Amino acid sequence: MSAIGEAALSAFFELLGGKLLDSALNFVADHKQLHPLKQWQSILPDIQAVLGDAEEKQIKNDGVKKWLEDLQDLAYDVDDILDKFAYEELRLKLKKSQAQASTSKVRKLIPTCFTGTSLTPTSFLFKNSMIPKVKEITDRLNSLTTRRSSLGLSEILSQAPTSKGKQPRLQPTSVLDGVVEYVGRHKEKTEMIELLKGDNSRGVSVLSIVGMGGMGKTTLAQLVYNDATINKTFDHKARVCVSDNFDAVNITRTILKSIDPNSGDENDLNLLQVKLKEKLSGKRFLLVLDDIWNENYDDWTILRSPFGARTKIIVTTRLQIVSSIVDSLKVFHLDKLSDDDCLSVFTQHALKARNFGGYLPFKEIGEKIVRRCNGLPLAAKAIGSLLRTVKYHQEWERIYESEIWNLPEEQCGIIPALRLSYHHLPSYLKRCFAYCSILPKDYEFEEGEIILSFFQIPSKGEFRFVMHHLINDLAQVVAGEIFSKLEGDRQQKFSNRTRHSSYIVSKYDTMKKFEAFNQVKSLRTFLPLRLSRYQRAYLTNVVLVDLLPRLGYLRVLSLCGYEIFELPDVFENLKHLRHLNFSDTNIKCLPDSLCTLYHLEILLLKGCFKLQKLPSKMGNLVNLHYLDIRGVESIERMPFGIDKLTNLQRLSDFIIGEGGGCHVRDLKYLSNLKGDIRLSGLENINGQDAREARLYEKEMIDRLVLHWSKKFEKDSRNKEDEEWVLDSLCPPKKLEQLVIENYGGAKFSTWISDSSFKNMLSLELRNCKNCKSLPSIEGDEQASKFPSLLELSIRECLQLLGRLPTFLQSLQKLEIYECRRLVVSISSFLSLCELSIEGCEQLVYEGSSSTEEVTSLKNVSLKNISKFDISAEKAMLRFANSEVFDISGWKELESLSQNGLSLVGHRFITIEDCPQLVSLETEEERLPLDKIPGVESLEIWYCERLNRLPEVLHAFTFLTGMRLNGCPGLVCLEMSNFPPALKNLEVSKCENLQYLMKM
Repeated sequence: MSAIGEAALSAFFELLGGKLLDSALNFVADHKQLHPLKQWQSILPDIQAVLGDAEEKQIKNDGVKKWLEDLQDLAYDVDDILDKFAYEELRLKLKKSQAQASTSKVRKLIPTCFTGTSLTPTSFLFKNSMIPKVKEITDRLNSLTTRRSSLGLSEILSQAPTSKGKQPRLQPTSVLDGVVEYVGRHKEKTEMIELLKGDNSRGVSVLSIVGMGGMGKTTLAQLVYNDATINKTFDHKARVCVSDNFDAVNITRTILKSIDPNSGDENDLNLLQVKLKEKLSGKRFLLVLDDIWNENYDDWTILRSPFGARTKIIVTTRLQIVSSIVDSLKVFHLDKLSDDDCLSVFTQHALKARNFGGYLPFKEIGEKIVRRCNGLPLAAKAIGSLLRTVKYHQEWERIYESEIWNLPEEQCGIIPALRLSYHHLPSYLKRCFAYCSILPKDYEFEEGEIILSFFQIPSKGEFRFVMHHLINDLAQVVAGEIFSKLEGDRQQKFSNRTRHSSYIVSKYDTMKKFEAFNQVKSLRTFLPLRLSRYQRAYLTNVVLVDLLPRLGYLRVLSLCGYEIFELPDVFENLKHLRHLNFSDTNIKCLPDSLCTLYHLEILLLKGCFKLQKLPSKMGNLVNLHYLDIRGVESIERMPFGIDKLTNLQRLSDFIIGEGGGCHVRDLKYLSNLKGDIRLSGLENINGQDAREARLYEKEMIDRLVLHWSKKFEKDSRNKEDEEWVLDSLCPPKKLEQLVIENYGGAKFSTWISDSSFKNMLSLELRNCKNCKSLPSIEGDEQASKFPSLLELSIRECLQLLGRLPTFLQSLQKLEIYECRRLVVSISSFLSLCELSIEGCEQLVYEGSSSTEEVTSLKNVSLKNISKFDISAEKAMLRFANSEVFDISGWKELESLSQNGLSLVGHRFITIEDCPQLVSLETEEERLPLDKIPGVESLEIWYCERLNRLPEVLHAFTFLTGMRLNGCPGLVCLEMSNFPPALKNLEVSKCENLQYLMKM
């Protein structure tokens, strides 16, 4: 049973009230027949006041539910009308502004009473056209007001804590520091891991987890899937959410893509299964099939046919019969949690504690609430999360006494505890949560993908999420018919009430797929969802030419990822658009009509590598907040008018062309910029223009890329001019990441060495071929200048001299590439995790040899270093425990030990192009059996003199893969010396290898 969310409507009504006050009333002040709009100003708050009462009564009263549905439809229609008024007002303002900019002296002599915006013929016709629409809305509002009274709906007064007596209040203390422990299923987890790690001689092994919804089946499967010992046991893993659509083709394709992301999008099951079988040949494979409902044995037999004896499968299901059909080796029945375990789940989420020990006034009411969760971990988690921000005892009592607990699940439409957690969400979140109902089950989405659909700017983090199945069910229950999604290729009908829609993109989306859209008249969201960013798809022209022009109320339109080369000029029909996404398409230009979208807030063109220019009238998009043109390299310059986009908060790239177009100094008008921005074409400006951009004033920019042309022909670059430009582009002091590319000056600016840049986390210098010094980080005296710096990357700076660097206390990643005259010291990086040096003058170590200097290095890559000036003792201290160890181009290396290097302590080793290397160990320093390496992968390339492998190779118990390429010195390999876990051995271009000896 679907239900309308009171707070979702309440937030909507607040929005409508704001729009009514902002523009509509003033805009129609001179038109008497539109004065009924003033009645809306009083009616809307009266209706909003009873929404709380209506939400509680709708579950048992169908009349109230129907009233809410009609009210919701009306709210959307009111919003559409107010939007039209706002659009017309914007259009007239822009027209007047443009007329004034080009006005003549004669025009200035005309009295202002004849130049107002409200008396233009177009405006008069528009207002007349709105009269019947306003009257119809007014009549519907009055009708709903009358029905409200007959239904007995009344305002619910706020029940904030009273002042009578002191209310117990939660104090913010915690013993868990945000870490949530897994409770109640440790026995099952341990047993499942042991069964999965064991040998199997009976073919495919299946473990089933059976239990009702909310019992933690998916969580248990996920914990086992992510366990560290499981990762070491299996070569490949995959997880698929099956749900009620058991499609062998889609499931097999998803599994194949998990193993090989570059596999195609074939629809031929036989071809897919042949490829999958090849990929899994000889491999240990773990597969999780989550939420299976299908009871057809034949379907299961077909699906499992590519899997061999080294495959283990975990199935989660609510149906006991499914566990029998899949022939389970063992079935794990998940019962309800004990009271203690359920209480522990609740308190962890509500109090960040394991129990009520520090919150005794809340213990009794908390235990009552936990008993109502009925042993369901998901219910305890949901209610606990809700109560985390509820500080007063009285509020906890209200939640315990809610009538929603007493509703049967079939009437509530979902587990009552989940419904209750939604009921108490803040109003602004209820609309957002309902919107998430258009996401398919188990769809993995990025944070920004959804937040941008709310017309909000996402944070800089790139987080990915999946909704729990029951949370997805809850979203669909509260969303009702307003939100719909196309499921697969099945024929489906949309309600005429549908406003928001989504569908999963197929390789070929034909006309038949979109027949359901013929039924909707006021659609606001058209959202294709790709399962992979690299998925290419083809869209029928019917959508572009016929369907879109009819969807005149769209707010969100995405055609992301489709093979579209040309857009029809239809945007004058889509005046309500706020969000437009053409990312990863093949469009070459944007229609001029796009610049009539005065409401547009978000324009996404990322990866449109064929796009040659932006529309010339971009300045008309006065409400634009977000413009993403990353990866659009064909655009030569920004168009005129960018300085008019004063609402811009995110601008991915600002391109300065040679000659005409927008200029860098226009950036001074974009005072709201935040996040990251890339300035390119800097060879086309001078220092004065750069200074006028006032980058230093844009305090919310946290990542800045300064990009000059790659061309360094003789006399084509003026060093002094480029130094002036860099000096003038001083960024804000809170900058966290700085990238300088292709800079042609001989020195870097003094602002780089300014100690006020204490927030700098990352510094990248690329292809700065003329620069000879780095004053900001070179030498000990500058050590305090970058106290927070985590990453330093210097690539292809051929003239750099000196010793770089000596001390950066927080540095975790250091990359030096092709800086042939640079001396690199690695003595003082106690926090360093990744080190990559390729092509430098000298690698030195200037610290003491104290054992305290052993670092947390995980990845080490040392290539083409002219002089390795580190003693064996110090090398052992610095590199002994790195998981990944990669050396290349060491021309004098005869054995690892001569430089203090060893196989011990590493998991993945690659040795390449060491022509003097004879052995990985010397005769005098054979590897002792008590220090056998934990190497998992060993690769040796082009080491011509290598004539033997370690004699104790057979004791490398973790070694599973070995590759020998271009080692003609190898004559014999003893098979008895091969490690027992070795699965993959590749030997090539070892032309003198005569045989494998069986000893």
